[in-house]
Amino acid sequence: MTTTPKAHSAHLQQFLKSESFRAILAAILCAIAGIIAGFIILTIINAEHAPKAVSVILKNFLYYRNGAKRLYYLGQTLVKAVPLILCGIGVLFAYKSGLFNIGIAGQYCIGIGISLYAALALHLPWWLCVLLATAAAALWASLAGILKAFCNVNEVIAGIMLNWIGLYVVNVLMQNEVTMNISRSETYSIAERSPQSLLPTAGLGALFNNNKYVSIAIPITIVLAVLIYIVLTRTTIGYELRATGLNKHAAKYAGMKDKENIIMTMAVSGAIAGLAAALYYLTDIQPWKTASVVPAMGFNGIAVAFLGGLNPIGVIFAGFFIQHITQGGSFIDTKYFNPQIADLISSIIIYSCAFMFLFKNAIARVVMRFLPSTENVNAKSGEGEK
Repeated sequence: MTTTPKAHSAHLQQFLKSESFRAILAAILCAIAGIIAGFIILTIINAEHAPKAVSVILKNFLYYRNGAKRLYYLGQTLVKAVPLILCGIGVLFAYKSGLFNIGIAGQYCIGIGISLYAALALHLPWWLCVLLATAAAALWASLAGILKAFCNVNEVIAGIMLNWIGLYVVNVLMQNEVTMNISRSETYSIAERSPQSLLPTAGLGALFNNNKYVSIAIPITIVLAVLIYIVLTRTTIGYELRATGLNKHAAKYAGMKDKENIIMTMAVSGAIAGLAAALYYLTDIQPWKTASVVPAMGFNGIAVAFLGGLNPIGVIFAGFFIQHITQGGSFIDTKYFNPQIADLISSIIIYSCAFMFLFKNAIARVVMRFLPSTENVNAKSGEGEK
């Protein structure tokens, strides 16, 4: 039986009414809103050079005419997008299970501290550094899960407190002559002190004009995103986690282990944040500097999760886009603008993510208003086939 044009129309309308379409379109609207707002700010600062500045930010690595340089800076963007994507997936995993893990920043800190200490002080191989960082961050996140499960402490409050504790723990851990150049308040180069702790490139660096920072972190991130998607949507444990998140009392009544699921959810979310830290800092792309504020990476991960439509695959694209904009700011002409204007645009996009659900609801109303119901189209299609 051949498919009629009316049947094609029914399928198209079904897609336009789907949650996936609304999520994608809402994310695009958030990005456009941020870019327009940034352009307005640039115009206020310097109207003559504003169009070129926005063009440079959006181009990023395409700013260079030389193909080799384009590849190199594309590699830089990918490397820096890895922790952002993984932090977004960590937030997403907890959120899908009914928990808001705002403690991702602290768990990311713990991952940084353990991975660098294992590399610079213990000189362990890279894979062991990654495992230790992931396990430590999982244990740190499980503290918030335990407080939630057994003491009914809100995970947001617990996460915020643990963020600052984690930051100061890492500062203390790094503050020694074995791991840190005390005079500069930053950790030593892993390549110089413990080359066996560097993430292997597996030949990927050669694909990006011999960019030594491009490593196996990129394929690991993509594989992990796919695995998380499968776990949440195609497995029994994923169903139990989502059910517990929707209503822990109903889940308990159905025989699910609500307390264990809460703790496990937080532990897995934290483990992903710890993995993000290890896969980034073990490339030796930048040192850890004694800090007084928690890394913005954890909080940006929240926005990336929502910009990606709370879908692990969508988070990959959202994380790359945010990093693309941020990286593009480094090419802006500093005679007329501050390079941090790209961070401002990214921040506006991130802020606009708070309106994701508003955009999605507005899109749903528009679609329902201008499209006939799918049931009517299917009915007419069936009559035509008869």
